[in-house]
Amino acid sequence: MDAAQILPASDLPVAVIGAGPVGLAAAAHLLERGLEPLIFESGTTAGAAIDQWRHIRLFSPWRFNLDAAAVRLLERSGWEGPRPTALPYGGEIVDSYLAPLAALPPIASRLHTGARVVAVTREGLDKTHTRNRDTTPFIVRVLHEDGETRGHTVAAVIDASGTWSRRNPLGTSGLPAIGEERAAARISRPLPDVTGRDRAAFAGRRALVVGAGHSAANTLISLAGLTREEPDTRVLWAVRGASAEKVYGGGDADGLPARGQLGGRVRRLVEAGKIELHTGFGIRSLKTLDTHVTVEAADGRTLDADVVVPCTGFRPDLDILRELRLELDPTVEAPRELGPLIDPEFHSCGTVPPHGARLLAHPDRNFYIVGMKSYGRAPTFLLATGYEQVRSVVAALAGDREAADAVQLELPETGVCSTDAGTSCDVPGEATAAEPDPGCCTAPEPMLVGFPTGLSHGRSGSN
Repeated sequence: MDAAQILPASDLPVAVIGAGPVGLAAAAHLLERGLEPLIFESGTTAGAAIDQWRHIRLFSPWRFNLDAAAVRLLERSGWEGPRPTALPYGGEIVDSYLAPLAALPPIASRLHTGARVVAVTREGLDKTHTRNRDTTPFIVRVLHEDGETRGHTVAAVIDASGTWSRRNPLGTSGLPAIGEERAAARISRPLPDVTGRDRAAFAGRRALVVGAGHSAANTLISLAGLTREEPDTRVLWAVRGASAEKVYGGGDADGLPARGQLGGRVRRLVEAGKIELHTGFGIRSLKTLDTHVTVEAADGRTLDADVVVPCTGFRPDLDILRELRLELDPTVEAPRELGPLIDPEFHSCGTVPPHGARLLAHPDRNFYIVGMKSYGRAPTFLLATGYEQVRSVVAALAGDREAADAVQLELPETGVCSTDAGTSCDVPGEATAAEPDPGCCTAPEPMLVGFPTGLSHGRSGSN
């Protein structure tokens, strides 16, 4: 498909779905190109998804987490950027970068918060109609915070809504466990702040962590720390595999020292009896009782818990795009041409090549999925990758074929990630007082260790 998908001649805006880092970067690039963005964010503020894991620290320094066009827009207002080599927390990304960006008049006047996109289609055409399709505007149907659903007519759509709203189920085979929906009140949000704002949900209770990724490891470490102050807290851990070696990693021999340290700490906590590990525990059902939930494995074993923490990754919400003509990779649900390049069976963050509009295009002209959602179920996404995606996509929409195809991306030389299903590579996990700062003062380019199975940038928006 042609990378330079020039907009039809009109004064219609370009819809941007999601006001996370990648969505707001898209808006900044559109403004630089003289195009009109119309931004829809389902949360109450920009960066609402990231705000839910504001206690998590990134392993990628600030210089890889800022978009160039967004920075140029901010600097014109007198904004002073953070130290490029510092490692930000999620909350700092929101407070020091996204909030000031969203408050700028050129962005604020075009940003609709509390606006959840429920469907995208062509005006007057379902996906079966072809005639004049390429020149027909899009309709973005939005449920606004006033409770009204309205259709917005736009010339193009950039979907940067992320995957945070769609966690993978607890059950096996990609399906929810029997009784999982009924047990929703006993299932925590991904990446809970165990020792902070979510403490009351875990202190003195039985917590079952499900998953074998970095978010599981960090949640387990936090829960184990909570047991020192709340000795009645009990920490259970269920993994589908026959062992937890994937989480433990290579210890001191691990090529990524922070990853080895993380896995080593979990191993020691298990060996010390602080964490009760249950392997081969593929969840079949959840039975909700008055006081707790009983979780049953496929082999009949059961565990009783007061709260279940899902560290199972994320998947894209494709329902809103049902009336569009998409070409998706059958394995990871990314754009078809991108899918083989990001398949976690074969690629890590460091081996995914730079890519832009040409690989992100779909049969419906002038529609693009960018950011974490563009990677579907693959965990190898980097925030810097999303920024380059939207730079290229906006150039394509502006008709600048040369700029759209000139895809370049500077990543940390040590940028390697885990294959933590459904995650992003930018965020490794929670920094704790007992764990030294992983490289902010000793290494100018800290390694990127896969985002804990639980959200990312976004997770770029929160729609």
